[in-house]
Amino acid sequence: MLRVLALASVVLLGIAPQASQAITVYTSWERHALVGSDVRLSCSFFSWRFVSEDVSFTWRYRPDGSRDSVSIAHYAGGEAYTDNKGAFKDRVEFVGNPKRRDGSILIKNLDFSDNGTFTCDAKNPPDIVGRPSSVRLLVFETLPIQAGVITGAIIGVVLGLLVLIVVIYYLMRFLVARRVFSLSVSKHGKKKKEGSQQRQLWTPPPLTCYPLP
Repeated sequence: MLRVLALASVVLLGIAPQASQAITVYTSWERHALVGSDVRLSCSFFSWRFVSEDVSFTWRYRPDGSRDSVSIAHYAGGEAYTDNKGAFKDRVEFVGNPKRRDGSILIKNLDFSDNGTFTCDAKNPPDIVGRPSSVRLLVFETLPIQAGVITGAIIGVVLGLLVLIVVIYYLMRFLVARRVFSLSVSKHGKKKKEGSQQRQLWTPPPLTCYPLP
């Protein structure tokens, strides 16, 4: 009887609806792009569930200096819907792969008026609780040099100088050691030669013979 009750409880737990959990949405913090070019704005999410058939993505845009935002792209039920009458008409395309938790969009033919904040919201039912994530788009006529590039160049130069200093140090040590060794060998050979000459110059004293008594 106990086994039957345990089996029944397991079955009931298996078919009971599970509570939703939080979903975390990710985007870049800031993107830079050239006027007239295209830019991809990435959006992904983390959820403990497998990707649901009802997964959805919603993109909203808020221009710089404005408090109001407008919807420019939406994906739901396997279909993508994009802005067809606003500032991004025919310029926004859904290019993500929802099955891989990717809800990216492509903004085409950028203009300076596109500067603003793009917010992505994702839902993966029953995980629908979570905060949207935003990325700020800055459109330039020429891309500025990023601080990371300058920092990387400085670090590269410093490392190169350190390597050069180490190489010079060990090269100098090698040259000094070789010089000392050469002098030592030369000095030892000179002493040996002088000793040989002294032995050659020395002659034993003559033997004196005395008659026997």
